[in-house]
Amino acid sequence: MEQRTVGRSGLRVSRIGLATHTWGSHTDADEASVQLAAFLEAGGTLVDTSPAYAAGGAQRILAELLGDLVSRDELVLSGCAGISPRVTPAPAGPAVPDATTHTVADTSRRALLRQLERTLLEFGTDHLDIWNVAVWDPRTPLDEVAATLEQAVRSGKVRYAGVRGFGAWQLASLAAVGPISVAQTPYSLLARDAETDFVPAALHHGVGVVASAPLAGGILTGKYRDGVPADSRGADEATAADIRSSLDERATRVVDALVTAADGLGTSPLAVALAWIRDRPGIASMIVGARDIGQLTGVLAAETLELPRAIAAALDDVSARTE
Repeated sequence: MEQRTVGRSGLRVSRIGLATHTWGSHTDADEASVQLAAFLEAGGTLVDTSPAYAAGGAQRILAELLGDLVSRDELVLSGCAGISPRVTPAPAGPAVPDATTHTVADTSRRALLRQLERTLLEFGTDHLDIWNVAVWDPRTPLDEVAATLEQAVRSGKVRYAGVRGFGAWQLASLAAVGPISVAQTPYSLLARDAETDFVPAALHHGVGVVASAPLAGGILTGKYRDGVPADSRGADEATAADIRSSLDERATRVVDALVTAADGLGTSPLAVALAWIRDRPGIASMIVGARDIGQLTGVLAAETLELPRAIAAALDDVSARTE
């Protein structure tokens, strides 16, 4: 798998990254082990996780695989801090709801460094290759966040600092005063807002962009053309509303174009969608998750697909927003 340089840093990552957000929820430890082995065999290096995924379950599974299935040095390990799972106990008494888990944002120096130390301890490593601030927290001064990132990098516990979930002005503000090398943002044929200001801001500051949700929750695979599969995110109560709200006329046009292109190229709509985002300006990598090895095999097939210019241009046109 091709390795790309991230922005103006010296960091190199595989241009397809493995997301772990389904691990511990829809993907168990055995399946995660199979996925990681296949990803590494294909030449992948970038693995992305968070202590908030599956209330910490994803990170625990990955920690078990480090040193057992894979050497720590084989991975470009991307973690984050700033969002923590918190369990609210159910009130006492009959007929009350179960305890609920939600996330809490806190990017203070105390919270960020505490979460970093916990992550390093859990992984049994002395550093993360990429450490992302996962949320913009208006309660914490920008200078404090920047100084915390600088401290983490200088200590050697973090090799490169990044952000997730930031808007363009937020990225630019922090990159102007802190050591930001990478920025993760949603970007796909159905989510092109990043092209307006986020990607230009990243390019201006020498920050490499990692595209998240490049398949728009699975819509760009074509799986929803004939309805909502029972095992899909569109049928999952927790994610159904987001998926169904995106199944509009524009999505139908884009998916139809992907299917036509895929038929002509002898590949899948998924591979075409990933090849398109992979080749966009400023993109260092894209983070793609899979529930099982079958899905991951389809994702990895995109690595060798080169889109003809005419097809890439046609996808640009059909996915462009007119409003």
